[in-house]
Amino acid sequence: MKGIVEERAAMLGEYIIESKATVRSTAKKFGVSKSTVHKDVSQRLKVLNPALYRQVRKILDTNKSERHIRGGLATKNKYLQKRKASESKKG
Repeated sequence: MKGIVEERAAMLGEYIIESKATVRSTAKKFGVSKSTVHKDVSQRLKVLNPALYRQVRKILDTNKSERHIRGGLATKNKYLQKRKASESKKG
């Protein structure tokens, strides 16, 4: 079991670096929970591969600093789509 967890942590870290992915999108891609991804890349990877951990940490810090912007854009798009849908029903 230990080897599988270590391999998964490395795979998750590499994926995050390659695609600049968020924890949420990584969890969805690999079919695991956000908690698992977070624990693997923030705790296990720190011990297993410190160089990879530092690269992943940089991306996760960037994602964290931008999340309020992404949330605002998502909300804006949601309401724009609702507005378009209601306008198309009327017209």
